[in-house]
Amino acid sequence: MTQSGTWIAYGGGARIALAVVLAAVAAAVAYAGFRLPLPARLPRPGRTVTILMFALYPAAILAFPGCEYFYVLHADREHIALTAPADPITPYTLIGAGVVFCVIAVAHNAHGWRTALGAAVRGAIAGPVIFELSFDLIVMTRTYPALPPDPALYRALFFAPLFLIEVLTLALLATSPVAWLSRPALWCVAGMLAVFAVWALLGFGFPAGPATITLNVLSKVLALLAALAVFVPARAEPGTRAPAQRARAASGGAWAGVM
Repeated sequence: MTQSGTWIAYGGGARIALAVVLAAVAAAVAYAGFRLPLPARLPRPGRTVTILMFALYPAAILAFPGCEYFYVLHADREHIALTAPADPITPYTLIGAGVVFCVIAVAHNAHGWRTALGAAVRGAIAGPVIFELSFDLIVMTRTYPALPPDPALYRALFFAPLFLIEVLTLALLATSPVAWLSRPALWCVAGMLAVFAVWALLGFGFPAGPATITLNVLSKVLALLAALAVFVPARAEPGTRAPAQRARAASGGAWAGVM
């Protein structure tokens, strides 16, 4: 095992096991994309659950920097330097999220600016989060350096609010009247996981060389496309109404245009 950026790369049998698990999950998601009756409306939460999610979301966002502060403070007390390596990919991630925002906003302009804006914001945030949720689960236990006296506790302090943000971000997709689970969305997620499997064969190291940077960028592009496929109108299955028609029928609810 080698320390790679902010986490320790996988090695030996762990590297192969991770690649096999990721490939199996990718195959399962791709199979679901073929077999499920799609496109399908995401199960919409009730009013109470929706209010709770919108209340928890900013709380989780505010909690994350606080937990990060205590994490860094404890590292400083232990005389452990936390130096983040150069990150050349984040600017392109933000550009990709901006493109997703614009495409979704234009695609749903006919539904009104509130619905279009809400969908665009959800999609732009969900794209990177689809990548990050899977990525964080892979590297969480291998973050470097480990903080004494209980590395697992401090990892939980750092990742708990982050996971809450990521799960809520994806859950809030269901509150949009124009969000649909589609075959392209599942296939893009499957493709992202397949790229992760190839990355795992290389140890899932920090993106510092041509191969790992390429795999990182490719998997993020697929995650952004998955988020876009949730909101871009899909062709209806034979004998069913088009998603756009069903969206207009569903948009009369009390929370149809909520951000």
